[in-house]
Amino acid sequence: MSETLSRRVGRLVSGGFHALIDAAENLAPEAVMNESIREIERAVDEVRAELGKVLAQKHLAAKKMADESNRHEAIDANLQAAVDAGRDDLAEAGIAEQMDIEARLPVLENTIADCAAQEKELEGFIAALQAKKREMQQQLQDWRAAQQNAGAGKAAGGSDLNRIARDAEKSGNAFDRVMGRQNAVHSSTDAAQLAKLKELEDLSRNNRIAERLAALKAKS
Repeated sequence: MSETLSRRVGRLVSGGFHALIDAAENLAPEAVMNESIREIERAVDEVRAELGKVLAQKHLAAKKMADESNRHEAIDANLQAAVDAGRDDLAEAGIAEQMDIEARLPVLENTIADCAAQEKELEGFIAALQAKKREMQQQLQDWRAAQQNAGAGKAAGGSDLNRIARDAEKSGNAFDRVMGRQNAVHSSTDAAQLAKLKELEDLSRNNRIAERLAALKAKS
């Protein structure tokens, strides 16, 4: 979910009643309350749309993970045949592909886990927004009832709005903390060092392929 939307949800759920105080001074609190309720409804729609994207990404990652696992098993079934036929080149290619799949699987697992966490978080946002909507609808009903006693209602309304605003001030950044993301720190390395690291990686990879091939031959 975008930071802008998360801040919006946080503002709506935590209160956002400063505007109501200004509106009360202008004798238009009902109009502002109605608009605030509509804004919550629009936010719910946006969060639901974001939830749909997360669910789709989770589904695709799960499908990709299943496909990769099946391919890994299919290659495994053919490796021994390649070794028995004396086709070490085919066996090495199959082992290399299996290693690539094994490197991708944890990434897919993390993607699925991240999507599940986002799904839970977004569902919580929706529940919180809907609860705030019910709360504001009740406050609007209470305000309307209070207008029947104009003097007392006006005084009580101002007191309630100021109290709510103070509460909102304390919790306004809660959703920003929830949605906070840490940025990875990347170190710079010169071209020669990168080339050496790549060569080391290739050497290690080729050794692992050779070890797996030797293990297969030992079984035959």
